[in-house]
Amino acid sequence: MLLGLALGAVAVAASWWRAGGSSLDGGDAVDAAARLAGLLAGYTGVVMLALMARAPLVERTVGSTRLARTHALGGRLVVLLMSVHALLATAHWAEGASAAQWRGLAASLVRHVLLLEAVIAFLLLLGAAVASIRSARRRLGYTAWHAVHTTTYAATALGLGHQLVGPDLAGRPFARAAWCALYAVTALLLVRYRLVEPLRAARRHRLRVAGVVPEGPGVVSVLITGQHLAELRSEAGQFFRWRFLAAGLWWTANPYSLSAPPRGDSLRITVKALGPHSRALARLRPGTRVWARGPYGGLTGRSGPPARKVLLLGGGIGIAPLRALFETLPGEVTLIYRARRAEDLVLRSELDAIAATRAARVIYAIDGSGADSLPLTGRALRAAVPDIADHVVYLAGPPGMTAAAERSLRRAGVPRRHVYCEALEI
Repeated sequence: MLLGLALGAVAVAASWWRAGGSSLDGGDAVDAAARLAGLLAGYTGVVMLALMARAPLVERTVGSTRLARTHALGGRLVVLLMSVHALLATAHWAEGASAAQWRGLAASLVRHVLLLEAVIAFLLLLGAAVASIRSARRRLGYTAWHAVHTTTYAATALGLGHQLVGPDLAGRPFARAAWCALYAVTALLLVRYRLVEPLRAARRHRLRVAGVVPEGPGVVSVLITGQHLAELRSEAGQFFRWRFLAAGLWWTANPYSLSAPPRGDSLRITVKALGPHSRALARLRPGTRVWARGPYGGLTGRSGPPARKVLLLGGGIGIAPLRALFETLPGEVTLIYRARRAEDLVLRSELDAIAATRAARVIYAIDGSGADSLPLTGRALRAAVPDIADHVVYLAGPPGMTAAAERSLRRAGVPRRHVYCEALEI
């Protein structure tokens, strides 16, 4: 995937070169560099939107965690390139600007609508980048963060006109047509998979809440029934983006993982109260209509190679997708379930029953220094699972926990290619 993105960036740079980027003397060098940064920002931005259009083929082959990481990296790169473009373009303009032109700069922005749109696009993307900083995102909560993040659609559209009138695309019909085609394909992907498919699925599957079951402090399972659910081709370990048509919930769709294998006419999610949306799920009434987009995520039995030994390592509400995988993955399976307190170990009776049925092993680890603790270190993991290097590992939990676990697994001798991760944002 990264190779394909890099080749696209090389094609953009080649187009810039043919349009005059080779003029790298004096002020022309500043102008050329500004134009290249602007083109690469536009290309990276629209490709990031295309990757996050939730196309099933991309989701199944790449995986949601890898996509999210690529999207986050790409977003930071777009803001950096746009900042470089703005600074260099301003520096190039300032070289020959008179005092009168400086005084009339604000009025000039208003008169040049496409330039004003580009400035607004930059400010929107900058706001989304600030909101995506982990500390800011936690303060905002998922719903507010998502609302801010949707402004990137408007930012991408606003920047298009500015790019099309630039010297690298204006007067070059083929380059201009290719650029427009890239944006058009992205728009079609977004409309299809973010709007048309969810509406079609809502009409076809007629999902409704069948019941809400408390599982532990602040944790509930929501059972959802519907029609023709086999057509969804959902698998254990995947997640949907759920929109519950109830007061205070209908206007946002949040991601929650399946906590049990799909049953033909029912799906189940298990959710921890981490924000207003997840807390409200405990008050859902049977019969509430549900819209769902998905399934998404690559943490399935098809993620890794066929393996005789499998380790499932989860923390917090990351147990939801792992519980479904614990029931369905073939081979010799070991589950390590980490929690802050003993009362936070939800679905324990189900896990014990599955372990007994399939002669699997479950290790419950409580944070701290007691007998039940299991530090996330390579040495501790090897002590708990002596032949851990021979296992394929499925990992799910909060980002900090999964990042630490990935490092420890490598120290314990597990090859990177045998670790499959789903980082659950909170």
